[in-house]
Amino acid sequence: MKTILLTGAAALALVTPALAGAAEAPADAVVLPADDAAADGGTIIVTGTRSRSVRTVADSPVPIDVIEPAELKATGRTGLKEVLGQIVPSLTMPALGGGGTSASVRPISIRGLSGDYLLVLVNGKRRHTTSLINNLSRISGGSTPVDIDLIPTNAVGRIEVLRDGAAAQYGSDAISGVINIILDDAPEGGEFSSTAGQLYEKGGALLQQQIGYGTRIGDGGFVRFAIEGKYHDRADSSAEPVPYIYPFINGAPDPREANADHLIAGGYGRSNRDKIINGSLNAELPVGDALKLYSFSTLSYRDIDDKRGAAFAAPTGYGGLANVQGQTVLPQLYPSGFQARRRIREWDGQAALGLKGTVGAWDFDISSSYGRDHVRLGAEGTLNPSLGPSSKTSFFMGKQVQTLWVNNVDLSRDYDIGLAEPLSVAIGVEHRWEKFQNIAGEPDSYRDGGYVIPADGTPFGQLYGGRSPSPGLVSFTGTSPADQSSISRNNLAAYVDLSTSIIKGWFVGVAGRFEHYDDSAGDTVSGKFSTRYEIAPGFALRGGVNTGFRAPSLAQTAFSTTQNTVTVIGNNRVSTISKFLPVNSVAALALGAKPLKPEKSLNFTGGFTFERGPVRLTVDAYQIRVDDRIVKTEFLGTASNGGTAIRNILVANGVTNVDSAQFFTNAIDTRTRGVDVVAEYTVRTAGFGSFRLNAAYSYNKTKILKVIDNPAQLAPLNVTLFGRQAQRDLVAALPRTKLVLSNDWSLDRFHALLRVTRYGSYVESSNVASGDRRFGAKWVTDLDVSYDLSERVTLSAGANNLFDVYPDRNGLIAYDGSGAYGNFAPFGLSGGFYYGRVSVKF
Repeated sequence: MKTILLTGAAALALVTPALAGAAEAPADAVVLPADDAAADGGTIIVTGTRSRSVRTVADSPVPIDVIEPAELKATGRTGLKEVLGQIVPSLTMPALGGGGTSASVRPISIRGLSGDYLLVLVNGKRRHTTSLINNLSRISGGSTPVDIDLIPTNAVGRIEVLRDGAAAQYGSDAISGVINIILDDAPEGGEFSSTAGQLYEKGGALLQQQIGYGTRIGDGGFVRFAIEGKYHDRADSSAEPVPYIYPFINGAPDPREANADHLIAGGYGRSNRDKIINGSLNAELPVGDALKLYSFSTLSYRDIDDKRGAAFAAPTGYGGLANVQGQTVLPQLYPSGFQARRRIREWDGQAALGLKGTVGAWDFDISSSYGRDHVRLGAEGTLNPSLGPSSKTSFFMGKQVQTLWVNNVDLSRDYDIGLAEPLSVAIGVEHRWEKFQNIAGEPDSYRDGGYVIPADGTPFGQLYGGRSPSPGLVSFTGTSPADQSSISRNNLAAYVDLSTSIIKGWFVGVAGRFEHYDDSAGDTVSGKFSTRYEIAPGFALRGGVNTGFRAPSLAQTAFSTTQNTVTVIGNNRVSTISKFLPVNSVAALALGAKPLKPEKSLNFTGGFTFERGPVRLTVDAYQIRVDDRIVKTEFLGTASNGGTAIRNILVANGVTNVDSAQFFTNAIDTRTRGVDVVAEYTVRTAGFGSFRLNAAYSYNKTKILKVIDNPAQLAPLNVTLFGRQAQRDLVAALPRTKLVLSNDWSLDRFHALLRVTRYGSYVESSNVASGDRRFGAKWVTDLDVSYDLSERVTLSAGANNLFDVYPDRNGLIAYDGSGAYGNFAPFGLSGGFYYGRVSVKF
């Protein structure tokens, strides 16, 4: 709390010059009218309120930000994750999420919590989540958030970011906040834009083409579409080269070293080559005096070729390390080793249809929305060594599919009960059906082909003759029939939302929601109270309390995989086979797993808002307690964590030929405290144009309050269920502070946005304190400059990370050539990026 108070004081000090300027502006300055100076403050909002009365950012009882298309474009970023990461101080992403699909689709965190605790809406309707579970990610591990990168950025009319819990209004997931992506509804006109760029020194070429167009239909209706295509290449590795690829010959380097590529960590940095096509449609059509038919949809295709998901497989050993994995390389196919590549081919779409209007005194909105994420997983440049030299090198590994169907009926009206403002009453019901499928791949991606390495007198045969390589692919593993699953559930919910101003300047809102799930999530009840009191013109206090919940995702309940992993023990690389168990499986239950239950939250928020002419300041402190958080267990069955006793339990329950296992469990309670500060000052001068200055600061700190005891099945064993590294990753892996300072300057046809971001320090932890690596705070500068050639044509150029900032070089270089900069840097590992853009309106 002391830090929060100091932060608020610092924010006041930051805008003191602005306040002084509001009272006594320079002689050549013209203070903007209130509706121009603080454009966001006067923007009508629709997120976090169901009141029929108009609410704006300025008089909202909860903190909310509105991000307009011009601000999205001026970041120079091409995906909504990275765009919001630039603008929203409390939203961060690690440079490298981890292995598996987490390396390809980066997890996000907001207010120190994973993306699972953030609800995403499109035009106010719930968006489906990704089917790709972040099972190997250390940050936001096990999460299945919404992938907002599959919404075209040029389709966005504005984005409203609600920085408060709202489960009582919207249901599951709305614990840390709500993002409502509102599609562009301009009834006519269009725009084409083309963006190209690349990293300063490491490639990563980008080409993005966008076009959007709208036209009027019927009497007062419109239809608008947007399409974007993007090609973004992987970056050159930021790793250090390893000294040797091949084993020594009679104590001397192999002559082949002279022509070998020693930069083996090809995925260290931006590891993806992405091809993405996103499209959207937004339409409305009046069908009577008080009725309006509306529909919107998005459709995306993404093709990812990713190196990060796999470590380099050496020929028989390198760098002085004995390479037990060498027996899986097979020199007949890869005489110089290889690095496998993960392939993701994904179709994602959402379609909604609704009717809204008025019947008597009631406004109504009836809608149905269907969303689906379908992912085909593959691997290239690898092999199944148990098939021998005849193994293929390209494989179909399986599919993952997530489906969501939502039906809503929402009603609202006002009652005049003699207060300063009518009582707004909103009621509604919702039905959700969702399904998760984990579909098996081709047999060669997981089966044991029975190959035995011949002792044929060759160097390889002398080392590994008579051994049987591990089954399945090297670095990846296809989904087997034993791991495939299909699970679905229904949810019914009802809510009531009441709000009014008791006296002029004092707003009060209450909401309650009941939900019933037909699986282990069961029944939940959530409530919210919020209030805002204007003490003096322009100065108001606001705050509230709410309870919330997050139902376990179907993927967390049903996901299963068997994977080959390689760990370094001493100087040896040891291959192991681990299995992720479905939480309701016989084997998981034998290890003490229980059906997953909803995570429960209790949120408090309090702060103040100040507006005076062109100045706006908001300070909001918060506390979020989440009980029964769902996390992954440690690998159970390793030599240091249960060993043979665990493996005996697995074998007794039908899981054979694995060295360890893990599963999801409701294991911990946490508390996150923080503060968000936003300050704006806008002024227009007579000779130097207009300036919009913005300072945004976010601080949060998470503390683990409780870790469950080992279940009775594991109590007699020497087992750690949730270890030091996993605990530290929850509380120290992300910067606690983030400060964003920006100046948006316009002078006639010239526009420039300068943004400076300070990312606080963070720690990449180990299972022992001596292995922790602390990375210091960094300042990163972004610049976007535009010039209007005419009313229709604009040229832009800019740079993200203008001064080519890298994380600290901290710690030893890892055995595979990576690790000099760690993995968690929120601003990336590949340095500066420059770009150019041309936009044409028509």
